[in-house]
Amino acid sequence: MSADDSGATPREVATEDDAVRDVPEGEPPEAGGEGEENSIALRLEQLILGADRRYTPFQAARSAGVSMDLAARFWRAMGFADIGQVKALTEADVLALRRLAGLVEAGLLSEAMAVQVARSTGQTTARLADWQIDSFLEGLTEPQDSGLTRTEITYPLVELLLPELEEFLVYVWRRQLAAATGRVVRAQDDAEMVDRRLAVGFADLVGFTRLTRRLEEEELGELVEAFETTCSDLVAAHGGRLIKTLGDEVLFSADDAGIAAEIGLRLIETMTNDETMPELRVGIAFGTVTTRMGDVFGTTVNLASRLTSIAPKDTVLVDEAFAEELGRIGDAPVSEAEAAAAEKAAEEGTGAAPPSYRFALQPMWQRPVRGLGVVEPWLLTRRG
Repeated sequence: MSADDSGATPREVATEDDAVRDVPEGEPPEAGGEGEENSIALRLEQLILGADRRYTPFQAARSAGVSMDLAARFWRAMGFADIGQVKALTEADVLALRRLAGLVEAGLLSEAMAVQVARSTGQTTARLADWQIDSFLEGLTEPQDSGLTRTEITYPLVELLLPELEEFLVYVWRRQLAAATGRVVRAQDDAEMVDRRLAVGFADLVGFTRLTRRLEEEELGELVEAFETTCSDLVAAHGGRLIKTLGDEVLFSADDAGIAAEIGLRLIETMTNDETMPELRVGIAFGTVTTRMGDVFGTTVNLASRLTSIAPKDTVLVDEAFAEELGRIGDAPVSEAEAAAAEKAAEEGTGAAPPSYRFALQPMWQRPVRGLGVVEPWLLTRRG
């Protein structure tokens, strides 16, 4: 969208892309070549959006009752490029602007928060849409024996899949919203709704840069996809939350240190047993974390990242606060010497049965970490 908020009649911009951007209704497409491709692109757009292009950005903002400046901010926040004053928007775009502006007018959201809503939704769904097109539709639209081209197959395929994918997206979003709301409600006080005490972990593939030089692009893509899939499944299965994936690295969190410890060790064990995967290293820290737009920030996150970078291959390193938290909740002994003495006493019949610990912790070398001072990592392993 353009930021021009004048009352003048918007000027229609003529460009080479106007065949795609602004084709009058009912006008037949050019036969063959780029004109035909543009026509199919327009038909697909109309199918997906469920409406024809009717408005320029200026007209859409005026119809929604918002300023051109605010409409442009919403549009860019959703991840869309400025389009001048081309007639490219639909009734749905007007309705979306009206809804966001209505939330601001009603006092439910500040203007800045409404822009954040647009940005977070746009970033998340953009990645989803790219993945579905790259990995899903391309595989299903391989030219078949029918003689139809991929372009000719795409339209009926999208027509069949669109309602099902839309329903599934809404279902997953509601499930995720319910889970996120539950986490907030369980917070002990209002401050914890934004700044919460969490376990945060990074899992990083060792030697990934060397792999990028050795593997073909397709092989590298398959390895990254397998890594992300394995991590996503393990994190979710054990009660954690996958924050984001970064190719050779994933970031996850958990409300409970015991859950995070189980996830970290399961990741190492699973990757070690897979001969197609490189070695892995994991770093986990526990402490106050700031959450924004589905991401996490703060010293705890930085510390987890540093622990990952210094962890030996196929190991899990944790910080002192994480070790203390495991001891507090009874998942690891506070002192290995005391635990060994309690076990010996129980065996000799001179003491009660010792607690059943899940994990063991071994203090490692202290070392200075830039920006974080002196850090004492602990090696996390399974107990006995």
